Amino acid sequence: MVRDAYPILVPLVVLAVVCVALAWFWQGFLILAALPAIGACFVAYFFRDPERVLPADPRLIVAPADGRIVRIEPVATGDGGDTKGGTLVSIFLSIFDVHVNRSPIAGRITGVKYQRGSFRVAMDHRASVENEQNIITVEGALAKVIFTQIAGLIARRIVFWKEIGSEVALGERIGLIKFGSRVDVLLPPNVVVTVRKGEHVKGGLSVIGNVKL
Repeated sequence: MVRDAYPILVPLVVLAVVCVALAWFWQGFLILAALPAIGACFVAYFFRDPERVLPADPRLIVAPADGRIVRIEPVATGDGGDTKGGTLVSIFLSIFDVHVNRSPIAGRITGVKYQRGSFRVAMDHRASVENEQNIITVEGALAKVIFTQIAGLIARRIVFWKEIGSEVALGERIGLIKFGSRVDVLLPPNVVVTVRKGEHVKGGLSVIGNVKL
């Protein structure tokens, strides 16, 4: 479980314990205790952070998040020019998916841009442009990948644990988005996309692309 869960989890657990203690005076508090207890269980489940066996091949691009592929589209232009002719892959995270985000490649973080915006439903493709988001650029030995943490209708908190200049390993944890969201990945033209729309992927584990050498 990630540390960001504790500010939410601890008050719920304390409230549940207090309600159980007060049940000595009125049995109805046992019923009231069920509400924060259920909430605590959900928070612990949502903020889970399972270990993943990460691939070692530097040519592979892995999914930066768990979720369902909802969009695979070619892009005409991109940041810096070298993403021209690349591919946009969008991953939708439901509240039941693991929400820890991971780096899709090994390399150095050369750009982080936070952008305020609206909170459209993450399934809506307009969310990629209009919603609050955090755009991250990672430059590796074989490719440069830009991926974006995008807030959704319920998700109102983007968490990023790294900074510009940080070196990250393939599949390394870099942050999370709380309570349902979307992650877009802009793959450069020298990457062959290996996933299909509708496929469910796992962050740091599922391969979404392969660098052409």
